[in-house]
Amino acid sequence: MDSAVNVYVPPPTTPQVSWKSYYKSALFLAYQSFGVVYGDLGTSPLYVYKSVFEGKLHGYMDEETVFGVFSTIFWTFTLIPLIKYVVIVLSADDNGEGGTFALYSLLCRHAKLSMLPNQQAADEEVSTYHKFGQAAQNSGTSTLKKFFEKHKKMRTGLLIVVLVGTCMVIGDGVLTPAISVLSSVSGLQVRTTKLNDREVVLISCIILVGLFALQHFGTQKVAFMFAPIVITWLLCISAVGIYNVVHWNPSILRAFSPYYVYKFFRRTGKDGWISLGGVLLSITGTEAMFADLGHFTPLSIRIAFAGFVYPCLILSYLGQAAFLSKNKVTESFYKSIPEAVYWPVFVVATLAAIVGSQAVISATFSIVKQCHALGCFPRVKIVHTSKHINGQIYIPEINWILMILCLAVTIGFRDTTIIGNAYGIAAITVMFVTTCLMTLVIVIVWQKNVILAIVFLLFFGSIEGVYLSASFTKVPQGGWAPLVLAMVFMIVMYVWHYGTRRKYMFDLQNKVSMKWILTLGPSLGIVRVPGIGLIYTELVTGVPAIFSHFVTNLPAFHQVLVFVCIKSVPVPYVPHEERYLIGRIGPKVYRMYRCIVRYGYKDVQKDDNDFENRLILSIAEFIQMEAEGSQTSSCESLDGRMAVISTPVRSAVRMVVSDLSSDMVGSIPSSKSPTLQSLQSMYEIESPRSERRRRIRFEVPRNPAIDPSVMEELSDLIEAKDAGIAYILGHSYIKARKSSTFLKKFAIDVGYSFLRKNCRGPAVALNIPHISLIEVGMIYYV
Repeated sequence: MDSAVNVYVPPPTTPQVSWKSYYKSALFLAYQSFGVVYGDLGTSPLYVYKSVFEGKLHGYMDEETVFGVFSTIFWTFTLIPLIKYVVIVLSADDNGEGGTFALYSLLCRHAKLSMLPNQQAADEEVSTYHKFGQAAQNSGTSTLKKFFEKHKKMRTGLLIVVLVGTCMVIGDGVLTPAISVLSSVSGLQVRTTKLNDREVVLISCIILVGLFALQHFGTQKVAFMFAPIVITWLLCISAVGIYNVVHWNPSILRAFSPYYVYKFFRRTGKDGWISLGGVLLSITGTEAMFADLGHFTPLSIRIAFAGFVYPCLILSYLGQAAFLSKNKVTESFYKSIPEAVYWPVFVVATLAAIVGSQAVISATFSIVKQCHALGCFPRVKIVHTSKHINGQIYIPEINWILMILCLAVTIGFRDTTIIGNAYGIAAITVMFVTTCLMTLVIVIVWQKNVILAIVFLLFFGSIEGVYLSASFTKVPQGGWAPLVLAMVFMIVMYVWHYGTRRKYMFDLQNKVSMKWILTLGPSLGIVRVPGIGLIYTELVTGVPAIFSHFVTNLPAFHQVLVFVCIKSVPVPYVPHEERYLIGRIGPKVYRMYRCIVRYGYKDVQKDDNDFENRLILSIAEFIQMEAEGSQTSSCESLDGRMAVISTPVRSAVRMVVSDLSSDMVGSIPSSKSPTLQSLQSMYEIESPRSERRRRIRFEVPRNPAIDPSVMEELSDLIEAKDAGIAYILGHSYIKARKSSTFLKKFAIDVGYSFLRKNCRGPAVALNIPHISLIEVGMIYYV
């Protein structure tokens, strides 16, 4: 961690909007949320009652038991989604973002809980860092905060809890499409008795393959069409519910009384408790209201749920209960639909199941991206399917893994009840993790009384604990599936996080001392050749060991050296004007700089072809700021002054765009051979990207007002840029020390090494052109 800094970043100005525009925007977002947030929650009526009355509870199936089941569903639906999430949890957003990692990020910024090793004090000056302002400043008085900060094992335990919740969300991406599509397609057997179970599974698998095969197109083009499907579905099931109440049993309205819950458990006892695994399915998908908050606003989610989704689903469950009280059948949903509207409802149900599955798959992509940004997931290919919406991404590797697992679940289980047992465990585990994290947020972030946090934990934790215990009784009947999936994903994520941390700590402990660099002199003891060397490192301070390794094995290095660190900050987004931290390493004559590029866990790290140009302009801006002695947006690091560089507007360096022509090759001194220069020119000309068909040149117009030494340094920078840029990366091999324990050796030598070999390489992830890449091999003994 760096020493204390005093960086001034002006607060962002929020444009004033009228109340009319504000609510109009909220209503529009509420409409859009139907197609993204409520697809999973809205399709739960397809399979809830079937799962509840499967097994011994079928023997209790009479009017009083049905009334008790509906009352349990109603109060569960009211307490968890409505009270806990809509009223309380939605208020704990992280600068507009929600989900398990958002809560963890919020806690890490208000207490030293983060396990990310490369945090620096300057990150706290990012304008999006503190959401609760004064609360963050007074949080030092919290005993709970001090307790977590003091004990590393507690911080590690908190990270494991977060990873468990995250892995269960990924498990939802496997189970939701399977149960939703299979439940909707099974409606064919109600009206078409010729279909057997094997044919229903086959049709479901065809739909699932088509669903996953279309993921690479992204959801932006059809997202606006999803909302009408879900709205139509909710209107259909609520209308059918009203019809069934009126037609079959209007006395079901008495079941709104919680007294029927008491009567239900008094009569059914243990069998009723076990059936809670089926009741739990009525609230699966609730976490999506919080996890998908980044695309909407808390007000829009509240309007959509409380004003439309909640009453429609309650009416659906009420109607099915009225039908079941007079018709003792297991398959209640499709049999309760009047024959006149059966096929239209079936079609809408299938479409709604696909929409719900699509939303969960997209959410899984976002979760994996967040894990990757925070160092908890191997590097994967992230494709941005929308130029306008950051959240629209596609990850091919995860998509096909989800498809294979989803098909395996569908073919292997073939029964929505068994899949429901697995689905319930995954859903309630995520909710319980959210309750635990919210308890910490109430104390550490909101600065509320500890008693209030304990009441929150005991009330909602006890309810979810009962459901969790009931769900675990279904482990032999399919409930083991999410546990196995979560265990595999969690091992992968934790091993990757552990290996990454150990590698960083090795770099930190073996970094080159400034005293050694100063003894080398301005030439660093080697020949300085024309050009710029971009040395990629994970260190935010100091010079990595890779540099000394390179210097001792090669007789020459570039005229200008820039140590580049791409790092993640525990905030959703880093404003573009605060993204770059530029600093100097050593005296001016060394021409060594540092560039820290900061991203939030929801930021889009696009393939920026103009990264080199913006880097040159930022360094030029820093050189001028340093010469002027500017203190605005600056800080001191361990190896020199650093400054937050926004878009340069007053730089003495001027950028000129010209056509790329082969006759320019060789006219500028370069450290590369003529053959390599010619090959690089051919590569740029033949590149399909239009940006590479242009040559960006920089000029330094003579200005008497600028200090001659500054002009000289700027001229050296531009000459080095014209000579060419080389990218230097460390090709590291991680090995456990011989004295390490067997578990550590297995995790590093087997697990982490396997993941590094089979994930995307750093050069590919950073979009580095291979023709300009230099890799330096090193062995890390951690």
